[in-house]
Amino acid sequence: MEFKAEESGKRLDVAILEASDGKYTRSYFSGLISSGNVTVNGKVITKNGYKLSSGDEVAVDIPAPVDTDTKPEDIPLDIVYEDDDLLIINKPQGMVVHPACGHHEGTLVNALLAHCNGKLSDINGVIRPGIVHRIDKDTSGLMVAVKNNETHIKMAKMIADHDVKRQYRALVYGVIAHDKGTVDAPIGRAGGDRRKMVVNENGKPSITHFEVVDRYTEATDLKLLLETGRTHQIRSHMSYIGHPVVGDPLYAPRRKTFGLQGQCLHSQSIEFIHPNTGKLISFTSDLPDYYKEVLQKLVLL
Repeated sequence: MEFKAEESGKRLDVAILEASDGKYTRSYFSGLISSGNVTVNGKVITKNGYKLSSGDEVAVDIPAPVDTDTKPEDIPLDIVYEDDDLLIINKPQGMVVHPACGHHEGTLVNALLAHCNGKLSDINGVIRPGIVHRIDKDTSGLMVAVKNNETHIKMAKMIADHDVKRQYRALVYGVIAHDKGTVDAPIGRAGGDRRKMVVNENGKPSITHFEVVDRYTEATDLKLLLETGRTHQIRSHMSYIGHPVVGDPLYAPRRKTFGLQGQCLHSQSIEFIHPNTGKLISFTSDLPDYYKEVLQKLVLL
């Protein structure tokens, strides 16, 4: 894709998105810029925020889709809503969302490919068809998958603009004294462990609101509302304030697990205006059995 900048001062990633045919998202183009696939006046530019000047010649090398071995698998899915554009799935704890190192089968993507007969958006490449946002392997609950690129682009923008309301439940270690609170702290990759996200002044702005549901002698049950959607946001923020999520193998590896295989974290509700019909979409899921079983082992204060 090639074009000339029409005005000065516009960010490179924004200008490319505006000049595109609408098939890709801003995050996709940001990845291409970072990977060296974009030139300005023949020079490779790797900064998304590079400011263009009027008349600059921009060239974008869009690679061909990657051919992978991701195959449809007849895996049962708990689908709470479905139409021609999107699905809302209640993902079980332990299911990986998309194929990755060590997880090439049995993922949500494998199941979606079978359920939708391959009719899923391909903006993120064929290895993650239909995935507009994700939740961790050991986090359960509601998430959205999309069936076409038009809906994908709209949903991605809604998530970026905080127009998708996502509420979680989390059981955290210790007793939180305040009934309500907000963690407003930027999150970035941990230098010593790339798997972890930590509060870092150079990280991305991250805001998590929480409210106490119940207090126990060893833990606190919380409702949490995400204002932003960073990787491991709840897990990282709760660890930062000294109350990591119960059972979290990454942020609380040596704590009592109460028999859990993974963290006690559930995406309980999701609400948004359907990007194509304009109707309100709102669903709440019951707490899963693993979560209830841990609560039954605790003593209320």
